[in-house]
This record gives sequence, structure tokens and C-alpha cells, in this order.
Amino acid sequence: MRAFLLGLAMAFLGLTAHVGPVLAETVAKIVATHARDIEKPSRQTIGPVIADLAGSGDPMAARLLEAWGGKLLGKRKSDGAIFLLAPDAAGYALTDLQGASAGIAANAEITVLKPNAGVRGLIAAALVQFTLSDPDPAKRAEALNSIAKDPNVEALAALRGATANETDPALLARKLRLERLLTLRFDPDPKARVAAIEGFGADAGLDLRAALTPLLATTRIAAVTRPEGANIARSLTVGTDLSAADAYALLVTSGAAPARITREDQKQALAAHIAAGQVAGVPLSELGDQATRDRAYTALEAAGQVPSAATDDEVAKAIAAHGFYDVYTEADATVTAAARSALDRIALKVAAMQAADLSLDGLSLAAIYFLAAIGLAITFGVMGVINMAHGEFITMGAYTGYVVQQIVPGYTASLLVAFPLAFAVTFAAGVGMERLVIRHLYKRPLETLLATFGISIALQQIFKNIFGTQARPLTAPDWLGGALTLNDVISISYIRLAIIVLALLFLGFFLYLMKRTRLGLEVRAVTQNPAMAASMGINPDRINMLTFGLGSGIAGIAGVSIGLYAKVTSELGSDYIVQSFMTVVVGGVGNIWGALAGAGMIGGLQKAIEWLNPSNTLAAQTYMIIFIILFIQFRPRGIIALRGRAAGD
Repeated sequence: MRAFLLGLAMAFLGLTAHVGPVLAETVAKIVATHARDIEKPSRQTIGPVIADLAGSGDPMAARLLEAWGGKLLGKRKSDGAIFLLAPDAAGYALTDLQGASAGIAANAEITVLKPNAGVRGLIAAALVQFTLSDPDPAKRAEALNSIAKDPNVEALAALRGATANETDPALLARKLRLERLLTLRFDPDPKARVAAIEGFGADAGLDLRAALTPLLATTRIAAVTRPEGANIARSLTVGTDLSAADAYALLVTSGAAPARITREDQKQALAAHIAAGQVAGVPLSELGDQATRDRAYTALEAAGQVPSAATDDEVAKAIAAHGFYDVYTEADATVTAAARSALDRIALKVAAMQAADLSLDGLSLAAIYFLAAIGLAITFGVMGVINMAHGEFITMGAYTGYVVQQIVPGYTASLLVAFPLAFAVTFAAGVGMERLVIRHLYKRPLETLLATFGISIALQQIFKNIFGTQARPLTAPDWLGGALTLNDVISISYIRLAIIVLALLFLGFFLYLMKRTRLGLEVRAVTQNPAMAASMGINPDRINMLTFGLGSGIAGIAGVSIGLYAKVTSELGSDYIVQSFMTVVVGGVGNIWGALAGAGMIGGLQKAIEWLNPSNTLAAQTYMIIFIILFIQFRPRGIIALRGRAAGD
């Protein structure tokens, strides 16, 4: 049947290329000729029908096959005429074999022709070959999808014949690629298959890997001598590559040795054949030894009184007498060698791409941690205030974004409003917190920690009272949906890309603020020497208030960003508070570049540990914290230590 369909494909493609317009009655005549085979088809009789339809050149041929395979071909009972059917409220709308409407018929007037699954499979294969040269590019693309989903040898000739007249560059590229994929699997010429494999060069596509992998499939065999002409993947050593039990089981499966009997079954068989104090001539008093029991059982085997079974000695001898091999199911060694070489090359490239993808994941996580920590770098790093409520400012910003989206139509417009509003809300909350609580606790870190921890708990409860305990969605606009996909391995979501860009923007904003503005100059002055700054006319109290508000405002913007890909709950900020503190401490207290380095280190380290132990995220975080503790022991001032007068504070 495969040979027939292969010839059918070539015949069809050749005829469609050279046959001019034909009479519309062609399909009708074919149906009349093969009426019996169409009404009662089988896999054995359908071949000539499809061959004649393929050679007709009639556009109705494909429509008839499609209707037939879809059980929408019917015979009118009154005159036996064949029609294409379309379900209608009154029964079926009829289309004759010239493509003209033939009115409506009741269900009772039509006998629907229902080919079995095997026949429908052959019809589907023929339709794919028809549609490869269909004038409609969408149908040609659909045919290619069908072949890619279920590749077979019959499609190879059809693809080769369908490329010459292809006018669409994209479809031509797909046809050529698919033809090479089918060539390396199904072409009878090993040289052509090797050339197809080598023709992919540095390609590491998933479809190529899927086509190459079956070529290296192996079966395990046992043989007394090394098999001649077999394409052996490797020779196996008993005890190293496979256990003795598995080796003997392979011998039993292949019929080269009898099944092994357990010692308990052997004892029961011997007990069942005790006669006159003996078993097969062996006195019962001597059966305490395993070798003697084996000898007695062998005697019973020879007498045909028990099933044939192997003793320990026989098992050992049988294993020693055989060699064990993994043999490629692909017979040609040049093909498997080329496939192995290609897969090894692909494995190296995929490993490099996985490393790049892991780096992108680490970079995106670092950007998130940097956004979450940049506000803390100001309040903790610059002011020395341990703000345990920093995470709740992140949550406050996320909830602000959620509320804005309920009011402002359009996700893009709502985000444009949400970012500045989140900054304003959390800035005001930070200023209020600094005025009411923090300013009374400067230089008292323990009291500051306890006070802000209490505020953190209170804010979480307020969030629950207002928004409930269920997660609230903060929806990203459509243009942030999906991912930037470079290949089958490397991809990153547009939301994470946007967060990376936002982190860089805030880095630039912070550097400009601290280096180029009067506020930044005053903040640096108060940080390094508050008394001297006050003597120069700077109000340290005002600077501390604005600095704390700025750090809180940036946390609010971070909350909107994080909420775009994480569910917004009252515990959102608490998920990032530990990482935020670690980012600031590891990077270097009071240094924005240190915060950036710390975020990169923690984000990359966490992703690397998760990659090594993907099934246990909690364990990955634990290992990361242990590493950070050890790191701080050797570098207590962080990656980038603060220098100057402030370093001694």
C-alpha cells in the first residue's frame, strides 16, 4: 500500500503540472465507474478510486475526497446519484459532482456513505497530497502541518514534487525543510539520508531533534557470538551495564534459556516427588545442600516430572556463554553515526542556549529584586533605618494599581496613571510613617525594627479588611502579553523585559537624583556627616523625611511592576522583604551600585540553584540564604563597600 501511495503521489503531481482544463464530468464518470467501491469501500479496493481521482485533474476530486472522508458523501435512494452533503435544517443540502447545487433532500431520502477508519486514513493521506499543490496558500500550509504532525514515507515523494511550483517563499522554505526531515528518516538511500542530516549544519530545531532521536533507538539482544552485520551501539558488560538478573531475563525472553526457579518453588517441587525416602534417587538426608537439590531437580527434569528450570550454576553458565549488545534499530551505521554526531553537536548548542536562557531568567529576577530593594537601599542603606514595613509599601503600590484599573478604562492608560499615583500614595504613606514613628527612633535600630514590624502586621490586616484575602488581578496590556522567543530554548516574557527596562530607568533616575540635583547633594551630605550638613544650612530632619518618602515611593512603583505578573494579595510584599534586605546587605549598604550587584548575585544564584534542584523551590531559597550567610562572613561590607567618612559609621 505504501508503494502504491508513493506512486499515486508522483502521478498526481505530474498530472496536475501538465494536464490542462478537463471536463467537469470527469469526477462524475469516475464515481460511476467505481460506484460499488465507493459505496462499500475497503483498504484493498480504494486504491484505484483514489488513483483515478488523482489523475483526473478535476478540482472536484479534492472536494469529493474531503466530503467522503468527513462522512458527508451520500447516495440518493430514488436514483442512486452521489452528492456532496451539507447538514441543513430540512435534511441535507446537495451538491452534485459538477459542483452545482442540487437542492435539499430529507434525511430519509439519503444514504450517507460512511467509510471505516482505515479507509478514512487513506483518504486523508491522499488529501494531503492534493492540498500540497492547492492554489490556496492556507490549504498548502495546512497540508504541511498535517505531514509534520504525522510524517510518513508516502509524503516524501509528494513533498519533493510539490516544491518546484511553490511560489510562496515561506511555504517553500517549510517544504524544503520538511522534505529534508523526511529524507533523513525514510529515504532508502543511506547517502541521501546522511546528506540530509549534514545539510542542517548548526540547526538545533526541536523538529530536527525529534527526527534524529528515533534513528538512535536501540534494542537489547543476547547472542553466543557477536552478531554479523548488526549495527551495534555498544557491547554490555554483565555486572556493570546490566545486572545478572536482567541478563538472564533477556536470555529467557529470547528463548535462549529456560526460566529460573526460585529456591522455595524448587523445595516444593522436590517435596512433591518424595518416594521411599528419596527424590529422584537422592536420599532426603542429603538434600540439605543446594547443589544436591539442584542435582535432584535436574534428574526430575530429565524424567519429565517437573518443568524445565535453570539452577544457579546453569544460570551462570548461560550468562557466561552469551554476549549482550544494544543494537540500533537503524541498520545503516553511516546514518546512525551522522545522527549521533548531529545530536552531540545539538546537545552542546542546546546547553549553551539553556545557559543563556537561565541567565535571562536570572537577569529578570535580579531586576525584580533590584526594584524591590532600591527603596530599601535608600531608607536602610542611606538612613540606617531598618524598615520591616517596606514590603507593605510594595503591596500598597500593587493595590493602588489594581484600584486604578477598576476606574480607568484601558490597561495601558491605567498603567500610565497607576505608576505615578502609586508613587504618590506610598510617598505620602512613607512621609507620614517617618513623621509619626521613625523620626523618634533614629539611632535606635532595635526599637525601629520592632515598630516597623508592628506597622507591617497592621498594614497587612488593613489590606485584608479592604480587599479581602483572595488574590486581585493586576492585568498587563496586550502588548506586554506573550514572550520574546529567540528559539526553542531561549525566551523571556515581555513583562519581565519591561521590568528590566524599568529597573534600568530607575537606576538612571537614582544616579541623576543623587549626583546632579540639590536634593541628592543634601542627602549625601546628611548621610556622611549630619552635624556638618546642619552647620551648612541643610535641615537633616527635612532630608530624612524626603529620603524615607522617596524610598517608600519607589517601593510603590515596584509593587505595580511586580503585580503585573504576580497575584496581588496582602502578603505580596512579605515575599520580597527578605530578598530586599539581602540585596542591600550583600551588595553593600548605602551604595546603589552595590544594590545592583547584590540583586544580580542573588537573582542569578537563586535561578542557578533552582535549575540544579527544580523540584524544591523552598530548598533552593534555603541554600541561597546559607550561601549569603557564608558570603557575609568573608565580606561583611558587601560586594561594593562604601568608602569615605560614611564607611566608618
